Amino acid sequence: MCGIVGYIGDKLAQPILLNGLKRLEYRGYDSAGMVTYLPVKNSLSIRKLPGKVRVLEALLKKKPLSGNLGISHTRWSTHGEPNQVNAHPHLDCKNEIAIVHNGIIENYAVLKAQLIKEKHKFISQTDTEVIVHLIEKFYKDCSLENAVRQAISKLEGSFAIGVISRREPDKLIGVRCGSPLIVGVGKDENFLASDVPALLDATKEVIFLEENEMAVLSKDKIEITSFSGVPVKMSPVTVSWDVSQAQKGGFTHFMLKEINEQPAVLENMLNQRILKDRPEVFFDQLKISREEIFAVKNITVVACGTAYHAGLCGKYILEELCKISVSVDLSSEFRYRNPLVDKDTLIIAISQSGETADTLAAVREAKKKEAKILAVCNVLGSSLTREADGVIYTNAGPEIGVASTKAYTAQLSVLYLLAIYIADIRKTLDTNTKIGLINTLKTIPRLQEKILKNQKEITAIAQRHHHFGSFLFLGRHINFPSALEGALKLKEISYIPAEGYAAGEMKHGPIALIDEYRAVVCVAPHSKVYEKMISNIQEIHSRRGKIIAIASEGDEKIKELTREVIYIPQVDELFSPLITVLPMQLLAYDISVKRGCDVDQPRNLAKSVTVE
Repeated sequence: MCGIVGYIGDKLAQPILLNGLKRLEYRGYDSAGMVTYLPVKNSLSIRKLPGKVRVLEALLKKKPLSGNLGISHTRWSTHGEPNQVNAHPHLDCKNEIAIVHNGIIENYAVLKAQLIKEKHKFISQTDTEVIVHLIEKFYKDCSLENAVRQAISKLEGSFAIGVISRREPDKLIGVRCGSPLIVGVGKDENFLASDVPALLDATKEVIFLEENEMAVLSKDKIEITSFSGVPVKMSPVTVSWDVSQAQKGGFTHFMLKEINEQPAVLENMLNQRILKDRPEVFFDQLKISREEIFAVKNITVVACGTAYHAGLCGKYILEELCKISVSVDLSSEFRYRNPLVDKDTLIIAISQSGETADTLAAVREAKKKEAKILAVCNVLGSSLTREADGVIYTNAGPEIGVASTKAYTAQLSVLYLLAIYIADIRKTLDTNTKIGLINTLKTIPRLQEKILKNQKEITAIAQRHHHFGSFLFLGRHINFPSALEGALKLKEISYIPAEGYAAGEMKHGPIALIDEYRAVVCVAPHSKVYEKMISNIQEIHSRRGKIIAIASEGDEKIKELTREVIYIPQVDELFSPLITVLPMQLLAYDISVKRGCDVDQPRNLAKSVTVE
């Protein structure tokens, strides 16, 4: 979950590394550090501190680093508290080798004990430090890459690492095993990074390292091999993201910008996925044939967090339109039982980053059972897209805010399109119904824009409710997952305890929580379950609960039960999750801002969960 940036070339490394860290801070921000090679002194010079990248930046202004070779790191801590000693980079005993690491070394304790017996001196509590001492151990009469290769052969766990040495200052080494790492291709310069946004200012030509690959970079050469030393053919790809997409663009926070980008993301997706001359959905990189899809007997969705909530909505959508059984699993639970999937199962794996460790593990488990894997992902060339049989890219652009917003509605939109596509193959929709669904989907961006124009009303409600100590989110049918997502957004960025429930379950326990000190957000658009939701709201009202209702325009009945109503445009119930989630995103955002929380970088979280 940490962020790595490395540079080798003719330019000063510090500004490139620092800019890259700023772009990767969503991956972790407990501490930050940088090391460069100083040719005049033939030494490594290091700066690192607990805190966010801006703290490191302030230190570098006072004590800058020179040199054209360096590695840097922004940390989400696993082993050892976030302090200066545990911050990366880490050095060996002789200060000749420096390393940065993203991942977890599961056998570090055994390795550390052995290395201590061999007189290596450890100064941190991290698992990472064993790697640099292992490299030191083997770095005697061989090259740096051979020492690294021997060291990683002893490691168990997941790791992406960047390594430099003052003894071979013409090399920057990157290694990937279970954690993402990419190579940026430049002219008279080359780069390492955990993710594409770090390199957007410098290059758009990147190589996505595969599992168990090592890259040895000089300023004018790139060599990639397997862990055993076998050369690997390089395949650079051109990234379509623009650097402006990774900037705030005048918004106060990335999260607010990304909330407001949702109509454009959906419109762009529909233009890409629906044929111009006729109402047909198509996917250019699906790579799973229509015959294979027709043969599918059941679907299992695997995902984590926000993507899991998208998958829950997908269950309603796919079962309604495709008449096929769909189950939804938390990726972290899927592989710890014996999942009943086989060659007749389609696994839909959803992940914004494509590097979610639990989802990748679930996919690997399903592949052992011969299931077909379809990835729904935002990041080109990510691990998930390479392991899947087919992929549908959400093309939402970089999402920098740690709390996912536009990625969620993009994932939902893909699931709507996929359901229409599968239904067409299975002949479960007549032509007129299919055309109607597509036409309705095309209206959603305008409806989303309408909500975004009324942000002041949501801000006012947030100001009146930001002091509440806990929230309950309730929804029914296809908006039950919306309630879960609304609760997750609020607790992620405001730290207010919040729970999402199916409203029909309220009387089975949660109603005991209702009193005048708890706010209850009720997702109640016009639908076939509307009257049931009204009954739930009446029950809350009679117990003096503080109700915030999300209701359809023109709903007068709701005003009798609460004055706090966020009105949304009328929309077909099936598509309502694409509308109802926006007010909850904005409500969470405004409450967080009012409470003075760090919206884009909430405590203890990181954007991409690359360790289990």
